[in-house]
Amino acid sequence: MTDAVVRDRHVRVVVVRHGPAEDRDPVRWPNDARRPLTTKGRTQTRRAARGLAHVAGEPQHLASSAAERAVATAEIVRAALPTTLKVETWPELAPGNLPNPIFDRLRRSVRPGEEVVLVGHEPTLAEFIGLALVGDDVSVVRLTKGGAACLEFLSPPKPGSGRLVWLLTRKQLAAESS
Repeated sequence: MTDAVVRDRHVRVVVVRHGPAEDRDPVRWPNDARRPLTTKGRTQTRRAARGLAHVAGEPQHLASSAAERAVATAEIVRAALPTTLKVETWPELAPGNLPNPIFDRLRRSVRPGEEVVLVGHEPTLAEFIGLALVGDDVSVVRLTKGGAACLEFLSPPKPGSGRLVWLLTRKQLAAESS
């Protein structure tokens, strides 16, 4: 089987942690899901998203947590990618969720040969990566705010079947756009 045929069956998952957000403040944001990116965080995320567009493929799906900071990050990423995708909201990416349901959603939503970008939160994303790589929901990587990782699965995504293609901080992604 040729490399091109094998790659056509791969599922690529680009995991992006939301950009720098305002500090938690129950007075300003009694509902933490409403906490936005900072002005500086938006600028830094735009730079990182331009770099992400250089290292990512052309995704068929762009999904985000419903939290304002994640949706804003996803919209910034969408604007940088060569795509007209709309941001999908996946409850599985909400803050504090367990990583296992993300696999179920991927298997239902993504076909072989497709790429998906997921925007969410720590520690769920790092635990998802750990589960993908070693079959246990432990953090084996540290995703910086606005940082990203690319995983590849040879078959439908399931725990322990992923391979890490790259892991980049927000600053490394921004350097990719230079």
